[in-house]
Amino acid sequence: MGHGLKHPGDLVAWRRWHESRHPVRGAARSARSRLRPPAATYVDLLAPDAGADILVAVEATHASVDRAVVAPLAHLPGDLTAIVAPVGWQPPSSYAGHTRRTVALAELPALVEPRAVLAAGHYTEIGAAAFDVAEDLGVPFLVSQHGALTPFAPPLPRAAHLLAWSDADAAFWTAGRQDVTVTTVGSQLLWVAGKGLDAAHARPASPSPLVYLGQGHAAEISRARLAHAALATCREHGAVYRPHPSERDLTSRAVLATYRRAGITVDTSAVPLVDLAAPIVSVFSTGVLEAAARGRDAWVDFPAPPAWLGEFWERYGMHRSGSTPTPPPLRPLVEPARRIAEVLRESVR
Repeated sequence: MGHGLKHPGDLVAWRRWHESRHPVRGAARSARSRLRPPAATYVDLLAPDAGADILVAVEATHASVDRAVVAPLAHLPGDLTAIVAPVGWQPPSSYAGHTRRTVALAELPALVEPRAVLAAGHYTEIGAAAFDVAEDLGVPFLVSQHGALTPFAPPLPRAAHLLAWSDADAAFWTAGRQDVTVTTVGSQLLWVAGKGLDAAHARPASPSPLVYLGQGHAAEISRARLAHAALATCREHGAVYRPHPSERDLTSRAVLATYRRAGITVDTSAVPLVDLAAPIVSVFSTGVLEAAARGRDAWVDFPAPPAWLGEFWERYGMHRSGSTPTPPPLRPLVEPARRIAEVLRESVR
C-alpha cells in the first residue's frame, strides 16, 4: 500500500469499507431501517446572545475529540462562539451562560451563520452537518486531528484546512489532494499527557506488571489476529490485558472470557490511562504515545506486521518490544489548543 490513505477523497467508499469491517452491526442497522424509518438526530446547540462568528462541532464525548475541539474553546471568544454537541454534553464553565437548545441536526444550517467552523472531520453525523453549514455559507472548515492516522482513516473534507499533529501526519493525510491547506499545530492529547512531567513522573524503578492496551474494536486488522497477538504477548510477558472501552460487544466479551480462562488478568478498573504507572505495550494505540509522553516505558508489538503498520510505527517514533522504550513525543513551543484557537480566529478576520 502506498503512502497515504486507502480512500484519500471518497467518504462514501470509506463508509462502505468501515461497514464491511462490522458486518453484524451493519446488518442489524439495515434490519432496523427496513422495519421503521430512521429517527431524526437531535443535538444541543449552545449559542451566545449575539450571532456567533465561530461554530465548534463536538462530535463525540471521548478524550481525543475533547482535546482536539473542546480544549481550544478556552482560548476562543465565548461571546462569538457557538457549539453543536451531543444532547446533554456539558461545556466548559466559561460557556455555561450560552443559550442551550435541543434541535434536530438537519435544522442546524438554518440556525447558525458562522464565519468559520471547527470540527474533527465530516464522517460523523454532527461533523457532516457542520461541514454542510460551512459549504452552504462558503466559509472555512477547519479539521483538528484527534488521533493517530492509519491508511484507513476517513478522508478530509473538500477544501478543508487541516490542523495537523505533525508535518509527517499532514503529508500522509493530504497525499493525493491539492485542495487541502495545512497548519501543523501539534497534539493537544499528547501535550496534556506530558504536562507537568518531572522526576516524580519518571519511569518507576520497580515497574508494575506490563499492561497490554487492547484494540479488539479496531477495524484495520482482523479480530482474530488482534486476539491472537494479545494472547501471545500477555502469556509471554505476564501482561495484564486492559480492554479498550469499545470492547463491550458479544464477540469482545467472549474473547475476554477466553483470556481469563488462559490465566490472563483482564483489567476493567477504568483507571485513566495517564494515571497508569505501569509499562505499556499495544499494537498501534495512541496510548503508547500518551504513556511515552508521561515518562512511562511503552512499546508496540505485532507478529508479522503489515507494511502499513511498520510505516505507522516509524512515523510516530514507536519502538518495538525488545528494544529501548518509545521516546516522548516532541512538545511544540505553543500549546496546541491555543494554536488551534489562533488559527481559527485568524480565519474569521
